[in-house]
Amino acid sequence: MLSRNARQCSARRVTIDGTPRLLSQVVMRAIPLVTLALLTLLATPIARGQEVQAAPQQASTATSPAAIQLEGEIVSYWQFGVVVSSPAGAVNGIVATLPVPTAWPEQAVKKMGEEITPLVGKVSYRKLDGVTQMVVTIPRLAMGDEARAVVTLQITKRAITPPSDGTATLLPRKTAATVSKYLKPSPFIESTDKKIRELLPEITGEVEAPWDQSEAIFKWVRENVRYEFAEKISPAIEALEARKGDCEELSSLFIAFCRASKIPARAVWVPGHCYPEFYLEDAEGKGHWYPCQAAGAAYDFAKMNEARPILQKGDNFKVPEERLPQRYVKQTLKAANATANPVVKFVMQQVNEDGTPISPANAAVDAPVVVE
Repeated sequence: MLSRNARQCSARRVTIDGTPRLLSQVVMRAIPLVTLALLTLLATPIARGQEVQAAPQQASTATSPAAIQLEGEIVSYWQFGVVVSSPAGAVNGIVATLPVPTAWPEQAVKKMGEEITPLVGKVSYRKLDGVTQMVVTIPRLAMGDEARAVVTLQITKRAITPPSDGTATLLPRKTAATVSKYLKPSPFIESTDKKIRELLPEITGEVEAPWDQSEAIFKWVRENVRYEFAEKISPAIEALEARKGDCEELSSLFIAFCRASKIPARAVWVPGHCYPEFYLEDAEGKGHWYPCQAAGAAYDFAKMNEARPILQKGDNFKVPEERLPQRYVKQTLKAANATANPVVKFVMQQVNEDGTPISPANAAVDAPVVVE
């Protein structure tokens, strides 16, 4: 079951029938049902028991004073997928997409099982930068049909503890494209804004070491921006002006100030919450990512003990179905044509090892698709 913090800080907020719901309890609404080209699927299925591989990252064991430490293991089971029904009329050419956890140094992901009903045409997975995306195609649903594609994953998380000597870190000297992009502005993170740059010297003062600058930014955001949940996501600059925000706005502010200080930083997304992490190098030029809690009860800097699965890392995604860069990879459903709206349910829930829901409140709920 999601923790109390998840209920306070929703990483994606959706309102159904006037009621805000968490991602683990919500049905994302589909876009208008108009004629749409089907997706080009550039992926292969993942077999049972196969671990989802991560992109090259920092080593999972500490080899330098600047390296993070990984401790302990917390194992949980989660289901991700989509259920589509057509109670009022036929629907053709359905394509649903959703992010699913992938492996990171602090997270191992293993597929334990899946439920794919006969009307599902294909389930595949494709890599977007920092995200594994599940793609479900359903050729046709006649009136009264239902199609279900749900995967059960074993998630093993390890706690991150601070390095033995964070001050042994330096700004990146030659950043690869995979890191340098985290120095640039991204959706809702205006790191080059004049107000960000003008306030930065006041925050960091005479501190020169990048580790100490990161910590000064962390403390300033925690102490000067009031936590307040909001239905609408606000840009970092608006949160700065209002001096309030929730996990998204506080994380965005931390990231913006870090980037303005030439410290790469990015957002990390888990169900119901997000937090930032920043990037520095050790004396040998090896890079390390350090997480922190910009919002919430835990005053954690360069450490993280988060049991919920990491859904994605980053905040500027190029999604094939979207024209503009996206802050995160969201759930989508499109159809080529339909005589009536389908009902869609995106599943993201923690379950017992046997796949049964931990509690009814933690299961996704049904809601009619709204054509906007």
